[in-house]
Amino acid sequence: MTENRRIAVITGANRGLGLETARQLARRGYKAVLTSRDAVQGKAAADKLQGEALDVGYHPLDVTRTESMQRLAEFLHNAFGRLDVLINNAGIFPEQDLAHGARSAPGVLELPLESLRENLQTNAFGPLRLIQMIVPLMRRHGYGRIVNISSGYGQLARMEHGLPAYRMSKAMLNVITCLVAAELGSENIKINSVDPGWVRTRMGGAQATSSPAEAAEWVVEAATLSDAGPSGVFLKHGQPIDW
Repeated sequence: MTENRRIAVITGANRGLGLETARQLARRGYKAVLTSRDAVQGKAAADKLQGEALDVGYHPLDVTRTESMQRLAEFLHNAFGRLDVLINNAGIFPEQDLAHGARSAPGVLELPLESLRENLQTNAFGPLRLIQMIVPLMRRHGYGRIVNISSGYGQLARMEHGLPAYRMSKAMLNVITCLVAAELGSENIKINSVDPGWVRTRMGGAQATSSPAEAAEWVVEAATLSDAGPSGVFLKHGQPIDW
């Protein structure tokens, strides 16, 4: 019965890190709701986990469209009356495709604003709008865990040249983490950024050092923090790192 289970939503969960995070949460007894922009792939991913006897569901979600996020929030309200965990995993990295292709991604001095806008829309604006819609569902029962999947590329303490649009979008996501944590204050709704490292996914490539299963363990740890756990920090391998 779902009333005895925690409910978790994972965005961009049709493959890679998102799919493995959903699998591991479901194995811990969570009701995992997978979301993705591509409904065919998302339903196939949910079917795969259901075939492993895991309690998962699916709902379509495009984090660049407000009405899509509203439909998800309405579904959660009607189906469960609450949400316990939100994993903001959906993201894009178009500059990486350029860097690995026939031409290099532009530097910050040549960066087209449209490229920056595209990255911000998916990697920062979408997660923020979803958090705004989801927090009321968490406040209804005084519990919530929000994990923003960030990246070392957004770490100001180690900022380098190259891939400026992606770096800025992840840096903004980290700012969102800090601001939401400060606004939630002492409420038992914790939000943290997680750098999953270099993961063997479509985005990370075959040469990456961590498997999705290994990286998902750290995401799940942040999603299942005890009431004494941290909020408003940047985590890598379970440990706080500099912003």
